[in-house]
Amino acid sequence: MWLTGRLVPDHKTIADFRKDNGRAIRQVCARFVALCRTLGLFTEACVAIDGSKFKAVNNRDKNFTRAKMERRMAQIEESVARYLHQLDSADRQEPSLAGETKTTRLKEKIAKLKEEMQRLHALEARMLATPDQQISLTDPDARSMATSGRGSGVVGYNVQVAVDTKHHLIVTHEVTNDGSDRAQLAIIACQAKEVLGVDELEAVADRGYYSGEEILACHEAGIAVTLPKPITSGIEAKGRFGKQDFVYLSEEDVYRCPAGEKLSYHYTNEENGLVLRRYWTNACQSCGIKRRCTTGKERRITRWEHEHVLEAVQKRLDKNPQAMRLRRETVEHPFGTLKMRMGATHFLMKRLPKVATEMALHVLAYNLTRVMNIMGIQPLMAAIRA
Repeated sequence: MWLTGRLVPDHKTIADFRKDNGRAIRQVCARFVALCRTLGLFTEACVAIDGSKFKAVNNRDKNFTRAKMERRMAQIEESVARYLHQLDSADRQEPSLAGETKTTRLKEKIAKLKEEMQRLHALEARMLATPDQQISLTDPDARSMATSGRGSGVVGYNVQVAVDTKHHLIVTHEVTNDGSDRAQLAIIACQAKEVLGVDELEAVADRGYYSGEEILACHEAGIAVTLPKPITSGIEAKGRFGKQDFVYLSEEDVYRCPAGEKLSYHYTNEENGLVLRRYWTNACQSCGIKRRCTTGKERRITRWEHEHVLEAVQKRLDKNPQAMRLRRETVEHPFGTLKMRMGATHFLMKRLPKVATEMALHVLAYNLTRVMNIMGIQPLMAAIRA
């Protein structure tokens, strides 16, 4: 109402405006963030980064992955076998009107299932031709993504945001159809640094973003990241020492184990594009606590060539254990507000570029109302006119 001067356009006019002016809408969203910076609302060079899944205009039943396709085909084959068995039983009965009706109904069901099986085979060929072996029929860009709830998921998009820790304004955002956050940290953090126009930036994120390559990219860009390392090894659950129990002594280039022995460097190799250094000691055989350390001949420790960057991340987290609470209080507020305003359906548009436009419009509205609450409507309007 405010943007249109209380004009009352119909829904088709609004839909066409949104569809035809995607680039301009995204630029307005970016320009408003620049205005916020001019108004001095980004005084702290610190952001919280997170991602959330938003539903697309695509029913879960119209999205197929390899596993879904196999399950559906197995269900059809099972149903056809059951109906054929029922047909055989009906043929052994005395002829009657009820029997003929049942036989006709069963044949119709079998014919429909065979038609669906043919359709699924055609879809399977299209699905296997895609890079991620996944296909969505309503919105081709939407993807099936896991959510935090067990056994749950959503067909939609993964929206990444960087939120200012002081005023909870969305500094930058990105709409992706990658269900994982692991490769998103450097992109969104570097965008936030550029938008804020600072030489150094602090960013906090959750363990879902933990990736050595992404953290290194942030470090090289002047971004100090704080996030916890996920525990991916089951060694601690078995009651044995983890890698964090071994202390690296940089002066000697050795690791000190819990028993006090030093694991020296032996060789370097490359795995998956990472240069790794290998450390071990021959004292394991006579060690009194070997059973709490390894079941092999000796315990070996692997060190990435940029491991010091990861160690700096852990030190920052140890010095500021409240960082994760700050992240949660900062970034989950915007997501909750956006989803409440968007309603249960979330996105209304299809295809990634149009969905990105729709998200930019929602982010603009969110930031606009936040600034109104922070400094008032009249000062904001004066700043916009200036």
